[in-house]
Amino acid sequence: MTGKQKNSSGMADPGIYPMLYAFFDQSGRLRKDPFRVQVDASLSTHAAGVAILGLGTEVSKLTFEERQEVLEVVAKRIDGRKPLLVTIYGDTITEQIEFSKLAIQNGASAVMLQPPSHKMDELTLIDFFSKIIEAVDCPIGVQNAAEFLGFGLSNKNLIQIANEHENFKIAKLECNAVNLASVASEIGDSVMIFNGRCGLELPDNLRAGASGLIPAIDTVDKTSEIFVEFNSGNEEWADELYAELLPVLCFVMQGIPHFLTYGKMLAAERLRIELGGSRETALAATEFGKACVRRFAKRLGSLN
Repeated sequence: MTGKQKNSSGMADPGIYPMLYAFFDQSGRLRKDPFRVQVDASLSTHAAGVAILGLGTEVSKLTFEERQEVLEVVAKRIDGRKPLLVTIYGDTITEQIEFSKLAIQNGASAVMLQPPSHKMDELTLIDFFSKIIEAVDCPIGVQNAAEFLGFGLSNKNLIQIANEHENFKIAKLECNAVNLASVASEIGDSVMIFNGRCGLELPDNLRAGASGLIPAIDTVDKTSEIFVEFNSGNEEWADELYAELLPVLCFVMQGIPHFLTYGKMLAAERLRIELGGSRETALAATEFGKACVRRFAKRLGSLN
């Protein structure tokens, strides 16, 4: 490898883990079949595995039972062929512990704890995460997404909590590559660092020490190809591939509401999934935005 990607024993491999979107019908009911389509598409690329129940899956809009349904449908479809990373959402320690154990029972390679929906100060959040980590016997970590969630851990506290727990194996960040490099330089060698942000700064994230990225599925064929080329020693070619993809990433990654509207629309176009409806408040797509998506989808081609 030409980058600094780490692989921790008992964990998933470095690489691209596309976060799957949740699709709803016109009445707002969760649809299961699009998850199967997304799994199949992901496994047909160079993706290292699949990720679910993060911000891209609109996890905060799903009930506990719906999250369990997503977990079971995706795990069954993967059938152990590649690793599954599961983000754990819940407002209580008990809920997150329960779902973490469900994820592992269904074959998850690792779980990532997301902060609860109500804002906490850092000391309270450290205690929240620590109690869950201590109660769950599996590779575990946190999603530190203060940029999107409005609160989270400082680099110092993230590194501290990672170093205090032997089973802390994964950190999902949502930051620029410069900040990721600061974390990577100090966190333990057994911790794999992933970034999100739809794949922005992909090659530089790898140079900074990221084990991979957890972007959305809409460009997984391209992002996973870039990862493979970079780690095969073809850094210049990886940079060129990234430069070609960058206009798409910049369009999609304009904040979470924009991403959930247009990123999902792009995925639907490329996967030939009926877009359907939405749940709760969603950003309304404009005709100009739709035209942008069609143009990018035509350029990228089919994903399945």
